[in-house]
Amino acid sequence: MPTVTVSSDFRILIPKEIREALGIQAGDRFWVLPFGNQIELVPIRALRELRGSLRGIDTTVERDPDRV
Repeated sequence: MPTVTVSSDFRILIPKEIREALGIQAGDRFWVLPFGNQIELVPIRALRELRGSLRGIDTTVERDPDRV
């Protein structure tokens, strides 16, 4: 598992194999979220990029009889 070190100006370098596997490019933006005692990086994507990403998803939902 790759490791990173926080530099003196609080920067980290994402290892090359991770960048390539996830398609991370220079200039990509991320939300940085605390998650328990971890840090989560969530890519900020334009809505146009998400178009069609849910195609084929099952949208059936069981409903309570009094909510139909």
